[in-house]
Amino acid sequence: MFTKLLDHLEEWIITFLMAGATLIIFLSVVHRYGTGLPIPGVQDYLLSLHFEWAQELAIIMFVWMAKFGAAYGVRMGVHVGVDVLVSRLPDAWRRRATYVALACGMLFTGIIGTLGLTFVWENGMHYALFNKLGMDVSALTEGPTTPDLEWPTWFIYSVVPMGSYLMCFRFIQVSLVYWRTGEMPHHDESHVDGLDDDEDDDMFAVAHPAHGGAK
Repeated sequence: MFTKLLDHLEEWIITFLMAGATLIIFLSVVHRYGTGLPIPGVQDYLLSLHFEWAQELAIIMFVWMAKFGAAYGVRMGVHVGVDVLVSRLPDAWRRRATYVALACGMLFTGIIGTLGLTFVWENGMHYALFNKLGMDVSALTEGPTTPDLEWPTWFIYSVVPMGSYLMCFRFIQVSLVYWRTGEMPHHDESHVDGLDDDEDDDMFAVAHPAHGGAK
């Protein structure tokens, strides 16, 4: 149950970030070109709008999307990998090599997540948390903010530990599945959502002419 909820939450976050960043960039471009059109009233209204924050927000959203997308890639098996040597190994050695690769993935993402959490904590997260709890923060620094949005940078950088720990969890999840079934997640590039094999067969059956008919 928890895994399914996490899967859906991961997909919703990626979809929201991708759609939101695309929309923000589109509106920013329209605003930029619209302000150059000498249309009375419209030009003045567009000039009164401030979109200086759009680029910064779009960059932040794409970075967050990349971190969560990396974890999604581990779960779905869409990461690019060179396994020519591994595929040529005997079955026993291939299995050991796969376990080593998964362990390296867990170790790397776990280290990055821990280093990222330490950086975020010292970058102002401890100040925000202690201040929220009503504790004395006179000896702590509030931390820097972003140039345009003026958001605390610790919040922006928090995607590093979140995304890295999520990737580590996905590596553990893949390792358990591989241990039970001996199979790794594999993404079929030819698969199209919403189009099943049966529907595909019916479509091609209609497209092929009957025997003896015109060609």
